[in-house]
Amino acid sequence: MPLVSMSELWLALGAMASQTYWESAAVLLAIAYLLLAARASSLCWYCALFSTAIYTVLLWHVSLPMESALNVYYMAMAVYGWYQWRHGGQQNTGVRIHTFTGRQHISIVTGVLVLTVISGYLLSQHTRAAWPYVDSFTTWASVVTTVMVARKILENWLYWLVIDSLSIPLYLERGLYQTALLFVIYLFIVAYGYATWRRLYRQQPALAPHAG
Repeated sequence: MPLVSMSELWLALGAMASQTYWESAAVLLAIAYLLLAARASSLCWYCALFSTAIYTVLLWHVSLPMESALNVYYMAMAVYGWYQWRHGGQQNTGVRIHTFTGRQHISIVTGVLVLTVISGYLLSQHTRAAWPYVDSFTTWASVVTTVMVARKILENWLYWLVIDSLSIPLYLERGLYQTALLFVIYLFIVAYGYATWRRLYRQQPALAPHAG
């Protein structure tokens, strides 16, 4: 094998090893984030900040631009979520768990579907994005659901069940196997999170449905 080809091989292997290392770090931080979020601990937002910073770079390099952009948004939301959980709410002592009405959920789902069609079409026509419509749906749905987490909306966990289920084949096809496994694990943690938040919600004094 020519020397130049061997050099290229070593560079490729080094890049793969580096990607695997950073992906592993992001996965561990993401699991810590979700476990802490399921327990309603504000420490989750520190893990979210560092995990999403890593994923911003990784996802860009595997041609998932919407997912990469989503993680930039996640970094900002990590700061917002930390503030809301620590200093939000009427008494500035942290937001409590709330619920959305059926009408609010219908509006959210409709808005996400409209944005998915628009951005999915634009990506398919003007970029080389893989799975443009699935990528778009998981992105827009995650944007909304992350706000729901930051504001402690109980049903956010049900939204994540759908988003995470669709994300698994997306990451498998892109070769991010650890991340795909992470989303399988997420499904179990999400179920635990929903059960935990529902129990905490029922222990709170009665509240009117969250508006806005």
